[in-house]
Amino acid sequence: MLTPALSNHGSYRGRFAPSPSGPLHFGSLVAALGSFLAAKSQQGKWLVRIEDIDTPRVVPGADSDILHTLEAYGLHWDETVVYQSQRHALYQDVLNALQNQGLVYACQCTRKEIKQRGGFYDNHCRALHLPFAGNALRLRQNFPVDTFKDQIQGQVHIPTNIAQEDYIIKRRDGLYAYQLVVVLDDIDQQITHVVRGADLLEPTARQLGLFEQLKHPAPQYAHLPLVVTEPGLKLSKQNHAPAIDRCDPIPATLAALRFLGLSPPKDLDSLAIEDILKWAIASFSLQKISKLTEKPLSDAY
Repeated sequence: MLTPALSNHGSYRGRFAPSPSGPLHFGSLVAALGSFLAAKSQQGKWLVRIEDIDTPRVVPGADSDILHTLEAYGLHWDETVVYQSQRHALYQDVLNALQNQGLVYACQCTRKEIKQRGGFYDNHCRALHLPFAGNALRLRQNFPVDTFKDQIQGQVHIPTNIAQEDYIIKRRDGLYAYQLVVVLDDIDQQITHVVRGADLLEPTARQLGLFEQLKHPAPQYAHLPLVVTEPGLKLSKQNHAPAIDRCDPIPATLAALRFLGLSPPKDLDSLAIEDILKWAIASFSLQKISKLTEKPLSDAY
């Protein structure tokens, strides 16, 4: 079912897990480069996982475009690329085990109803014993996490109502939810360190609780500041962020290195991308990265 996770004191295993909903943009590059440098600076493995579990958002060909872009930027992954869409049997096995333990229940609440009750789910359907068919499935939150230590952001505090919420692990439309599959993938791939954007700080608390529920050690987390075009507006595929240039990777790479707290020397842009990355690996440290959760794009360029 699941392979045992490595101890956090063992070999470093990091990952970059893009969703194939469009090409990589500058914010994606920062996340990819940050996770790559963190792994390679520790002589660790860097894996790539395509998070295509949310099939309505998948853009045909985006996965191939992402992988070719990573290669153009010198970000070569270790081991075979994993696709979530090919791992349904693993997810269902774990879901069945949780159901057999009485930890899963059906929920019929709509987003509108939840909003009317205060904007967060209040475990309304726990005692209703609704049929699983046609309803969303929620996990009983027996291991709420409202604070954790992040390697960049320091001590992170999560609102109690979010920490205690029974969250969805299989959607009404039959798709497995991100909160479930990301933990199962990290366990199965023996991920020891996760470096990703600060927009995932709150979901981390739920994921830490699920690791505890499944009796597996959790990875160490480091959340990078988000690239924003203006305060509160994350650079993302949803707001049509432009794709990074695959033909000339050096300018964006140097900008991403500056965003990650490094100070590339002026003559670095005359080197090949592989040599730039060698310098970056030798110079990289999580302690150099800003603790701010948002940084404007102008800070990099």
